[in-house]
Amino acid sequence: MTSGNEDMSSQSDQPNGASVCPNRTQVVIVGAGPIGLELAVECTRRGIAFETLDSGSIGHTISWWAPETRWFSSNERIAIAGVPLLTRDQTKATREEYLTYLRGVVEQFGFPVHCYQRVVDIRHRDTGFTVISESHAGEREVECEAVVLAVGGLDHPQRLSIEGEDLPHVDSYLREPHRYYGRNVLIVGGRNSAAEAALRLHHAGAHVSLSYRGPELPEDHIKYWLLPEIRGLIRTGRITGYFGTRPIQITPTHVVLETQNGSQQRVAAEDVLTLIGYVQDKTLFRKAGIELVGEPERPQVNEDTMETNVRGIYIAGTAIAGSQRSDYKVFLENCHQHVEQILAHLTGTQAQTENPEFQEIIQDAPES
Repeated sequence: MTSGNEDMSSQSDQPNGASVCPNRTQVVIVGAGPIGLELAVECTRRGIAFETLDSGSIGHTISWWAPETRWFSSNERIAIAGVPLLTRDQTKATREEYLTYLRGVVEQFGFPVHCYQRVVDIRHRDTGFTVISESHAGEREVECEAVVLAVGGLDHPQRLSIEGEDLPHVDSYLREPHRYYGRNVLIVGGRNSAAEAALRLHHAGAHVSLSYRGPELPEDHIKYWLLPEIRGLIRTGRITGYFGTRPIQITPTHVVLETQNGSQQRVAAEDVLTLIGYVQDKTLFRKAGIELVGEPERPQVNEDTMETNVRGIYIAGTAIAGSQRSDYKVFLENCHQHVEQILAHLTGTQAQTENPEFQEIIQDAPES
């Protein structure tokens, strides 16, 4: 086959694509998010032996969303492996609905997922790789012919790098909104996550302030259904907006904001949410020898096969974009084709694209 690995189209005698040997398989999928699971389903369908490992739970990144958070993308765009995603009111799926959906896909196709098994190294062998992972039970090694990294790009919160950022009342994730009732909450940020958090906490009874470095909310970076409401609440003073400011110090009782002209003001804050984005952990890429390019340090891939500069290692999903700090271009909805591209290369077959017109629309106009 073109990747230099033996053709995998019919190697496994296992009906569900399970690994033939507990410590040896054909493909190791790192990441049990939507794209990693979609790839696992397709390996199952084609009889390719594989293992799926994740450092957290199934859909780990989605699991840390606040309760009842809704997707921006419509259900058909985030459904995987041809399994319909149905919601009881026909609206966009919530966090809970989507996690239930992912568990259902795993149950339907009957493949194991090794959760809370963090991959810490990928070592080259003469005939492939040794994938080393760790859990509370210790270290585990799996030999394989190919590795697919479907690890996403939201590993760590972007930091402010200011005094007080590590205080216990400072968080980079919106939690259960009820817990903020009656409290003074300062949100740092001015894009979708910050705007949505401000609205939800306001409606949950928090006293919300918003610090954003720009002179006003960026219209092209906030969803159209969020923008009118948050603008109205700021205009009427029900949410306090501090525009053209940046935090320079956080204390147990307040945050010091600095304006563009250098003046400072103290804002009372019992909770501080720094919703300014997330960055990708590059450790595994570097250990595997994958070349990283550009300011976002995105892994270099062949766009036709998704293979990296390291023969036999592939990237799938939003991980291909590196750290998307502001202008997001790569989302779940425009990554589904990676699965077919990778499997076609592994098996030496022609990639098949379903509904090419629909896929083209998604590429040109993602909803996320």
